[in-house]
Amino acid sequence: MKTQVHEIAPNLFRISTYISKFDLQFNQFLVRDDEPLLFHTGMKGMFDLVREGIGEILDPATLRWIGFSHFEADECGSLNSWLAIAPQAKAICGTIGATININDFTDHQAHVLVEDDVLTTGRYRFRFLETPQVPHGWDSGLLFEETEKTLFCSDLFIHNGDVEPATEQSILDRAKQSLIAFEAGPLANSTPYSAKTDSILLRLAHLEPQCLATMHGSSFFGDGGKALRDLAEMMNGVLGR
Repeated sequence: MKTQVHEIAPNLFRISTYISKFDLQFNQFLVRDDEPLLFHTGMKGMFDLVREGIGEILDPATLRWIGFSHFEADECGSLNSWLAIAPQAKAICGTIGATININDFTDHQAHVLVEDDVLTTGRYRFRFLETPQVPHGWDSGLLFEETEKTLFCSDLFIHNGDVEPATEQSILDRAKQSLIAFEAGPLANSTPYSAKTDSILLRLAHLEPQCLATMHGSSFFGDGGKALRDLAEMMNGVLGR
């Protein structure tokens, strides 16, 4: 495995490891600011790779905030390792995530955010959005960086391949192909779909993000609002009952 680091926007770094066994990229996002923020940690086995990637940008011990969408190995599997080397770091998550998982998993108290709370790291402002079951888990939440209008969207728009770091071309077709393939294989039912899914996606679309920082695949720069509305329609067509 090889980890690559790209600055895809000012002070926004994509740290990516392609795992050929799954034909999938695993991406973490580092925001360089007065109080550096990491979104996604990667699995425990990827800790050294991600740490080396971050070390190309800043001292990993200076991390202040560690965010993720939901409790899953690729989202926060190496969280304890990060908390051990970055003494000022705190996990950030919603009330459900802190209560049912993180405070016990880490033996540290998470910094709890509720809907529309804003975390300021210096230049950048991160709004917390509660998104239960979107993309996975009742503890799910996402961060929207208001200054540059970046939505850290976790597994939304997941697509396979060792693809380019960022694109201005639509990633919806890639995401649809991957979702159909997942539903036909052992990962069937990995993406929940409920009566609330559309409304959550449309609420995200209303933010009109200009960057969709995807965990698996290329980040998208462009009309993120339209992309999210199209995603809602696509998911309804593939997963709707």
